[in-house]
Amino acid sequence: MAAAESDREVPSALCTEFLNFSAKDTASKWLQATDLYKEVYQHLACYVPKIYCLGPNLNPQSEDLLAQLLLQSPLEWYLCGEDPSMGLVKLEQNNQPSQLCGHVFRVGEPTYSCRECAADPTCVLCMQCFLGSVHKEHRYRMTTSGGGGFCDCGDTEAWKKGPYCQKHEPNISDSCQEDPLAHLSPDMVARCYNVFSIVLRYAVDMLTWEKEDELPPGLEPPDRHDTYYCMLFNDEVHTYEQVIYTLQKAVNCTQKEAVSFATTVDRDGRKSVRFGDFAFCDQAKSVIVRNTGRQSKPLRVQVMHSSVVAHQCFALKVLQWLGHVIGYSDALRRILCQVGLENGPEGENSSLVDTLMLCDSKMWKGARNVYHQLLMSSLLMDLKYKKLFAIQFAKNYECLQSDYVKDDHDREFSVTDLSVQMFTVPSLARMLIIEENLMTTIIKTFVDHLRHRDLQGRFQFERYTTQQAFRFRRVQSLIGDLKYVLISRPTEWSDQLREKFLEGLDTFLELLKCMQGMDPVVRQVGQHIEMEPEWEAAFTLQMKLTHIISMMQEWCATDERVLIEAYKKCLTALTHCHSGFTDGEQPITLSMCGHSVDTIRYCVSQEKVSIHLPVSRLLAGLHVLLSKMEVAYRFPEQLPLSELSPPMLIEHPLRCLVLCAQVHAGMWRRNGFSLVNQIYYYHNVKCRVEMFDKDLIMLQAGASMMDPNHFLMIVLSRFELYHIFSSADCRKRYNRENTNKDVVQQNNTLIEEMLHLIMMVVGERFEAGVGQVEGCDQIKREIIHQLGIRPMAHSELVKALPENENKETGMERVIDSVALFKKPGVTGRGLYELRPECASQFNLYFHHYSRADQSKAEEAQRKLRRLKGEDTALPPPVLPPFCPLFASLVNILQCDVLLGMLGAVLQWAVEPSGGHWSESMLQRVLHLIGMALLEEQQQLENNSEDHDVSFNFTLKMSRPGEAPSNTASVLALLENLQNAPHLEVHKDMIRWILKTLAVIKMIRERSASSSTVSASGSHRQEEMVCDKDKAERKRKAEMARLRREKIMAQMSEMQRHFINENKELFQQSLEELDASTSTSLEHSPSWSDASLVCVGPRCSRPGEKRQVVTCILCQEEQEIRADGKAMVLAAFVQRSTVMSKNRKRPPHDPERYDPLFMHPDLSFGTHTSSCGHIMHSHCWQRYFEAVQAKEQRRQQRLRVHTSYDVGNGEFLCPLCECLSNTVIPLLPRAKGISSCEQPALGQWLETCAQQIRAMHSAHRKLQPVSEFWSVGTHDGITPPVLLVGFDISAFCRSPYSTTIKEMLTTFGTATYKVGLKVHPNEQDPRVPIMCWGSCAYTIQSIERLLVDEEKPLFGSLPCRQDDCLSSLARFGSACWTAASQSSVQGHFIRLLAALVPDPQVETSPCILDIDMLHLLVSAVLSYGSVHSQDSSGLSVDAVHLHIFHLVTVAHTVQILLTSGPGEATMEQESGGGEREEEEAVCRLYNTLKTHLGSSLPEMSSGWHLWHCVKLGILPYLRGAALFFHHLNGVPSPPQLLGNYHSTLKWIHFCLSLTHTHTHFLPKHTHTLNIHFFLQVKLTNSSCPPSFPRESNSLIELPDDYSALINQASSFTCPKSGGDKSRAPTLCLVCGTMLCSQSYCCQTELEGEDVGACTAHTFVCGAGVGIFLRVRESQVLFLAGKTKGCFYAPPYLDDYGETDQAQPRFSKWLHKLRGNPITEEIGHAQEANQTLVGIDWQHL
Repeated sequence: MAAAESDREVPSALCTEFLNFSAKDTASKWLQATDLYKEVYQHLACYVPKIYCLGPNLNPQSEDLLAQLLLQSPLEWYLCGEDPSMGLVKLEQNNQPSQLCGHVFRVGEPTYSCRECAADPTCVLCMQCFLGSVHKEHRYRMTTSGGGGFCDCGDTEAWKKGPYCQKHEPNISDSCQEDPLAHLSPDMVARCYNVFSIVLRYAVDMLTWEKEDELPPGLEPPDRHDTYYCMLFNDEVHTYEQVIYTLQKAVNCTQKEAVSFATTVDRDGRKSVRFGDFAFCDQAKSVIVRNTGRQSKPLRVQVMHSSVVAHQCFALKVLQWLGHVIGYSDALRRILCQVGLENGPEGENSSLVDTLMLCDSKMWKGARNVYHQLLMSSLLMDLKYKKLFAIQFAKNYECLQSDYVKDDHDREFSVTDLSVQMFTVPSLARMLIIEENLMTTIIKTFVDHLRHRDLQGRFQFERYTTQQAFRFRRVQSLIGDLKYVLISRPTEWSDQLREKFLEGLDTFLELLKCMQGMDPVVRQVGQHIEMEPEWEAAFTLQMKLTHIISMMQEWCATDERVLIEAYKKCLTALTHCHSGFTDGEQPITLSMCGHSVDTIRYCVSQEKVSIHLPVSRLLAGLHVLLSKMEVAYRFPEQLPLSELSPPMLIEHPLRCLVLCAQVHAGMWRRNGFSLVNQIYYYHNVKCRVEMFDKDLIMLQAGASMMDPNHFLMIVLSRFELYHIFSSADCRKRYNRENTNKDVVQQNNTLIEEMLHLIMMVVGERFEAGVGQVEGCDQIKREIIHQLGIRPMAHSELVKALPENENKETGMERVIDSVALFKKPGVTGRGLYELRPECASQFNLYFHHYSRADQSKAEEAQRKLRRLKGEDTALPPPVLPPFCPLFASLVNILQCDVLLGMLGAVLQWAVEPSGGHWSESMLQRVLHLIGMALLEEQQQLENNSEDHDVSFNFTLKMSRPGEAPSNTASVLALLENLQNAPHLEVHKDMIRWILKTLAVIKMIRERSASSSTVSASGSHRQEEMVCDKDKAERKRKAEMARLRREKIMAQMSEMQRHFINENKELFQQSLEELDASTSTSLEHSPSWSDASLVCVGPRCSRPGEKRQVVTCILCQEEQEIRADGKAMVLAAFVQRSTVMSKNRKRPPHDPERYDPLFMHPDLSFGTHTSSCGHIMHSHCWQRYFEAVQAKEQRRQQRLRVHTSYDVGNGEFLCPLCECLSNTVIPLLPRAKGISSCEQPALGQWLETCAQQIRAMHSAHRKLQPVSEFWSVGTHDGITPPVLLVGFDISAFCRSPYSTTIKEMLTTFGTATYKVGLKVHPNEQDPRVPIMCWGSCAYTIQSIERLLVDEEKPLFGSLPCRQDDCLSSLARFGSACWTAASQSSVQGHFIRLLAALVPDPQVETSPCILDIDMLHLLVSAVLSYGSVHSQDSSGLSVDAVHLHIFHLVTVAHTVQILLTSGPGEATMEQESGGGEREEEEAVCRLYNTLKTHLGSSLPEMSSGWHLWHCVKLGILPYLRGAALFFHHLNGVPSPPQLLGNYHSTLKWIHFCLSLTHTHTHFLPKHTHTLNIHFFLQVKLTNSSCPPSFPRESNSLIELPDDYSALINQASSFTCPKSGGDKSRAPTLCLVCGTMLCSQSYCCQTELEGEDVGACTAHTFVCGAGVGIFLRVRESQVLFLAGKTKGCFYAPPYLDDYGETDQAQPRFSKWLHKLRGNPITEEIGHAQEANQTLVGIDWQHL
């Protein structure tokens, strides 16, 4: 960063002044001062500029130290009147601590709210209080805090019960609340008052100071420096990138410095970006303003004098100091509150707190945070002053909210956010409503900010500018405040509260009147709408107000007088609104079925119609309350019910419902998606309670006060169906109907929707007040119908139910009575299933079903009935009776107009013709008839003797039409339909109707005649009906059986005919089947045990058998031959640390690294995996070239990443789309040379030593490949002896075809490139080494996986891993043919020298620094290069066995050298069988001890040594068995296909170690010991690994998710000065907590900026990582810089789900080792393309 001058050193004179300073003397001087204010200000004026802001780079540590010494200490001395270290302690001891916890939440800290006891969801506890409270046993909700709120423990108004935790439980003696000031002396009180007044005034003055170059009077510095700061302030408009780019240009800094500036500005709200004289700083300011002001308002920048900045820095320190000091004593807190709220000389609203609040939007973020914290720890913690502060807050409310709306900072940084701390306290909220008229103030402030209206005064959001839309978003926070005020309903009402509430309601109705009819729509005819109209703002407003409207109704329900007045006011408002709607409303008269009604002509399809009718809906809610609270029956004279105009009430809700019907009928298609979205939200669970449901209630209210015939005629008119049903020959519709198919289809849908509406008006009785039901019946019914669709998980069910203002659905109270919970399995979710006894309550036409839901529910319920063997009719359920106010609604079912409509539809169905009716229409008619019959049956059954039942549907449905038409009765039509062949699906329902009709007739007859006779008659009638049903079902079942038998007979006849025609083909396939069965029996593991040896001369190689495979690309078959076409497996090679025991090993230099010997800590390896799909090499090459070409074209169009990186050779397997980056060639098995006589180990070692000398000599004649890779040699070596059968000069021709050689090079180079992270170089001698290492590492990781999963060594691997290991092992044995033979021989010489000393090899590592399985695999696979020149008849298998024996002894020595001394208790009695082994191991140990002396401890127990060897060597032996099994293609021994525990004996047998292991140990150690001795002495100090190595696993997580969240909330960003991390992320591999997804922790990796997680993967996991995003409870997989995906989280709730809103979590972790992360990411990104677009490198 450029600066005018460097940091200035503190002058020596100033240092002397600081050292000589005495806080005590200064305080004494202040005590005697007459004008303390002036003295303190002079002191501050002198010292603050000397401490703060002395240069461009601030030094917070030294500043804080000096401020404590020179500024805070004198204040504390003055305050206490003695040494503060003693005085403050005394204050703390005498203090009576507050019962309020007051713990302020950090960002991301867990908070707990009891769902049973909390007054509202904002009442929360911190973790410590929660664990010590009664609420941990209740149903609770855990969330993470956004920071800023505090714990409500101890607040009695916040909790219905259990307000205290164990820590804050009050003592009985503290019950009388005395004044905390009584504990302080008057002098102390006066001193505190003085100090607090001065320093708080100073802090307020400085933080609200607006002059940049001057200081307040009294603070002018004695000597003024001409130094300035260019101060950059935060805003929420400009992005990080814009600020960083601008700063780089303005102050000429690096990107890293600019990122640091931007991060600090975002965190603290401001940051100095330049220091120097005025002109220098002003130049930077002008550049910043110019660059950021082009498209939006510029960044705020000020050039401020350094002394002003210094005093502002100290002002913040003063506020923090005040917060700290008052923590010692409640008395000090009270004095500070008094000082803060004391009015100044200006009069009302002039206190220091008022000043701070009113200047809130002018302050920067850091200053706001500090003073908000002080307000919370002072005013809000003292109940007396909390009330006074709430009054001041309410007085300033309108002004504060206006400032907030104009400001651009988030609400959490605004003082308005403190409203939640006061408005949610019931007593304070009521007091503010009464005294400050708070409710009216909030609503008026809200309405004032929405000034954009149309001519009728309704809100208009259509032409909102960006600025207005921004303000609209911010002003919505006022609705939140109103919700806080209303959230707790009053239990007692005073006259004042009634008056102020009703005044607030008046204001609220004004708001709703502005919404009534907003965003009207007109049907688009002709062409499609050009521009989608704005609709979201209106629905956002509706959603925000939904809970407010509900709460208003709940308040009204608690007081009868309020309810009556509210009803009157709402009715007046609605009448006023209706007077404004006059479009297209001409009066007309409708006549039908002998009834006529006067109404208006209104076509929804032609006129304006609005979906927003909040005034109508509020009135509907209040109307229901009149019934529910019985006010309508007890005080009818006080209600204007007689003045109501039912047609006016139903008009607009009916239009709205008709609009929905017409949209479903496709009449509004040209109006675009905006209308479709509005209809969707109208019915959506978030809005429907105060939209669709209330419209339905309003229709019910209106219909209950009207003649049902009149109501139905108006409905027909609005649906534009009146002309169809009113004509005299309506039953002959199909003869005269318009032939336009679209119109017919539209009318059919409208008739269906209208019939559905009638069903809803008559049938929806589960709202308390409409029907005689309890509140829980409604939620039960919702659950029954949701589970009627399908079994649901808990979270699905919760989302499908409406929430109240407390975010509760009420589900838990009733769920067990209607559903059974099926617990989750290991990975699945638990599901709720409907109880069988509740199925009878299912209603197919449930009003909250969408069409899709209804279809699914119908299918599910019919299927259920079929399974139970019942008929498939879905009759309407029995309904509860209506409340008296709505009782007349049942008459709709028996009115003439409805019967006429039902008869018409049934007539159309009887005489079907081209699509002029629909089965859905008929189904609804049958449902309505069923509803009417059930209503009549209920009324008859519930009827007392002295009343006649007026509801007589059965009579009316059996009465034919009057002359002249003489139409058939409904009953007659039904009986006709029963036999109609085209209505098979409805017959069950018709039968149910006729059966119910018969039952009703019996009941009526029974009531007319004697009860006994009629009762038996009715039983007989029912039995007859049942018998008929059974007979019909039996007949159908018999017909179905006969049909099935006939079809089966036809099929078998066709089969016989086909076989006779194709006899030859079938004979041939049967012969092949027999042959394959016999060969598989030959090769099955039922061979004799003697032949199941996989290494050595006795190795049991299977008989020669052709290996034929099929290419997945061209589908051609190909035999695998050495001289044939190359066949390849798709494979993925990657660096891995999955087995690492040392993640801190520094990265090696790729160019100089020697990978020949792998260290036993396996710090990193190269892993190869394959999906197992086989291709021709040329097919694969063509495919890969096509992928490359496609990628080049794609990059020109799109610049996003794909799930694979073609540049790195990656592609997706053509068949399974598994991520791959190379191919492994498939090679035939090596042919074993059978020879009877094979040399023993000693003889072979001598021969081998001679061969090695010959190779040394030959290699010296050749030019070495490089100085680094040549084998170290000594001068003066004698010429080699010529060996019989070993020709060092013999040229070995490769046995492989050209294509196979190409593929050998391809795979070798890919492994080398990935494993070493270098550029490809097929000539590099390290290529074969990397391939051998990859083979060994892959075997080790698979062996560990099998152990961890407790699977047997053989038989449990998937075939893709089996094929991969076989291919790797055979490739390893062949890869030397594609490399320099001399370099591979050199590798073998060095590998053998690690086991048998070779004086010509200087650089052999210590035996403790070699991983023996890697050594075994490399030595065995490299021996081929030596054996190719050996014609002596020596068997490769014999050499392999000798190498294996040597390495096994070396590993045994490793184990003995690293095993600790055995415990005395470890001594065990050995069986005779193991005595020999123990003695052999003891002899070897003693031999080692002889060479190493005191380095090895004494071992008294042979059993302990043998136990260590057995345990330590098993993983190595298992790996060796896997290796030789796949290398030689030996069948698996049956004993190793079983339990993985009992494998040691059979692995010995399989590896020819049955007796050799023990006899061999002491016999050949003389050849090795000297080498061991030399090498072990060198590295005695190092810390060798112990054997067996433990498997790595993911870290253990705490059982309780909240403990993890708590841990993360205290995690601070390591790079931004203690700032809380916004996205703490835990590495599940090593347990490191990282600051993810933030600029502050970005680092540079390979020239690119990456986030903390991506950078960590390269340190911890070789570029691959598994992380847990703690706040989101989300697992993150990362691979490289561009690939990642999210995975199922490790914490589940009791319902087996990951829904964080649910209470309890239990731990669960996936097994990830078996499923490569890169593969998982590849599949996830292919399945979900949105994952590809995420910038994973920034996480």
